[in-house]
Amino acid sequence: MNFNFNFQMKMKFNFNFNFPSGRKEQALLPAPILLLARRLTKADMPRRISWSAGLFVLLVLVLGPVCVGQERPYFVTYTHEMEEPGNLEIAMLNVTGKPSAGNRFWGSSVELEYGVTGWWTTELYLDGVSIPNDSTIFTGYRLENRFYPLSRQHWINPVIYVEFENINGADKSMREVVGHDGAADFLDRNSETRKEKKREVELKLILGSNFRGWNISENLIFEKNLINSPWEFGYAVAASRPLKLLASSRPCAFCAEKFAAGIEMNGGLGTRYTAGLHNTSQYLGPTMNWRSPFGATLSFSPQFGLNDYSLPRLFRFGVSYEVDQVLSRMGFSHKDSLHKNQEGR
Repeated sequence: MNFNFNFQMKMKFNFNFNFPSGRKEQALLPAPILLLARRLTKADMPRRISWSAGLFVLLVLVLGPVCVGQERPYFVTYTHEMEEPGNLEIAMLNVTGKPSAGNRFWGSSVELEYGVTGWWTTELYLDGVSIPNDSTIFTGYRLENRFYPLSRQHWINPVIYVEFENINGADKSMREVVGHDGAADFLDRNSETRKEKKREVELKLILGSNFRGWNISENLIFEKNLINSPWEFGYAVAASRPLKLLASSRPCAFCAEKFAAGIEMNGGLGTRYTAGLHNTSQYLGPTMNWRSPFGATLSFSPQFGLNDYSLPRLFRFGVSYEVDQVLSRMGFSHKDSLHKNQEGR
């Protein structure tokens, strides 16, 4: 399965796609990309490519420009900072790892985050997984809401997080680690693990502080499967800082202020009946991101398992793109939509 596609805009952006032909190479691709590429390689491939590329470029041009704020380089830990009202962030978050006695996996999440108000942010996640010599499947969705209960910023800022998950046992996006999640959960084939249905409620207490350019964030995680399972606990902590606080006087792509770096740690804390660190996964690693000139933020983090119950290594990377006042760009008013919702109540 091979194709090459070149597209050139007047702004001199070049897009080159080379899809690998080997099954092992294909298995290393993010699940949503692999599914799309397979659809593009059918008999009407040229037509699908032109429509897909044209739609992508059209969305970027219509919905742009993007916001230019510095993203925190975290993959598991949430900060207290909310999405700006009316803004939409589109992101793809990926993680790959290999249990000692199993195959390498690739978990992916597509995220849509929207700022409803200054104190309310809502998100939708679409998850997928790809495993070599196995399959690439869609594993479910997550609906998330975050609420900031205070009227202004404080030294320590709390956020209340509520999420509903409708996923299956094959999900390997690793958005969090709770309970006794461990390397053994990554050994079975997708055809077996996808039979397990997980409808779960997840709560988080998010605490965050900003001090002299540093962000310090702590998360306490409480998760429960709605089918008569005990509460599971977990945590995530992180700290980061831009490499330079003051912006350069000249435009540049790789100035220090375009980068942020830090450290992130997360893991399980057992269940209601077996609370503690025994038989829990723990991960620690550096993390960094780069805010590119074309508006996207690229993030990367190698994480290392701290005990034998964990996966030996994880590699996380993602790309995010934030659109300013998306409803206005689609011909709607963000304030009008909120007013109508309030009247409907």
